[in-house]
Amino acid sequence: MALKIWLNDKLVDEAEAKVSVFDHGLLYGDGVFEGIRVYDGRIFELEAHVRRLFDSARAIRLQVPMGKEELIRAIETTVAANRVHDGYIRLVVTRGVGTLGLNPFTCKNAGLIIIADKIQLYPEELYEKGMRVISATTVRNHPLALPPQIKSLNYLNNILAKMEALDVDVPEAIMYNHEGYVAEATGDNVFIVRNRIIYAPPVEAGSLEGITRAVVIRLARQEGLEVVEKNLTRYDLYVCDELFLTGTAAEVIGIVEIDGRAIGDGRPGPITRLLRDRFYSYARRKEK
Repeated sequence: MALKIWLNDKLVDEAEAKVSVFDHGLLYGDGVFEGIRVYDGRIFELEAHVRRLFDSARAIRLQVPMGKEELIRAIETTVAANRVHDGYIRLVVTRGVGTLGLNPFTCKNAGLIIIADKIQLYPEELYEKGMRVISATTVRNHPLALPPQIKSLNYLNNILAKMEALDVDVPEAIMYNHEGYVAEATGDNVFIVRNRIIYAPPVEAGSLEGITRAVVIRLARQEGLEVVEKNLTRYDLYVCDELFLTGTAAEVIGIVEIDGRAIGDGRPGPITRLLRDRFYSYARRKEK
């Protein structure tokens, strides 16, 4: 079945879902987006994702072409039209059609795209056995150049780090900021466990304020686990008891090796497994 894509103000057939070559989202990566999961027909943390989209748009002076409630209805309509039961939503707002030049004020109307489809996940084997990662040499964008809270269409910084990982046949890379502190992975947030305390880099270090990250922190605290946000170094990752990533697609996935160094006993640790189980239950509403 061909997909139905929400384009600007209505659903169109997939073949008709086209944007102008003069859209500044294409020309300059000028726009914002959200990736959202659908579990058992329910859109996960939808209001939080929409709120973050509006925050990102406001930060770059981009006017979302509809209000929050109207946008939520458009997302729900797109999911229903494509009969997505378990899948993924890509929500995009572009600056819109303008001239050849950086001036964003030549773009009179922002563009809106909503795609609801299947999602390509990591293989189940990686969740059972754990993932290998490397440290990227690509430095995370300076927070004063591009605040990490803005989920923008320009992902080149992350893509360059992703290439480093793929070149050595691992799926992910850890990125560090200009001061050498852990920022995030190329598409996920980073956590470590040391002496049963969970540590996460603060947003100010260059990490996205992840929706899944916030849920996992909340679930961890419900389990009586201490969660501390603090700057982490590469050394902290090398000597931690557990290392795991969180994200919309990844959910919660354990890391068992970084830069050739085993994490813990070389298997996903007990807190990682606990939080993955709790997240799985929460996402599918098997627990409150």
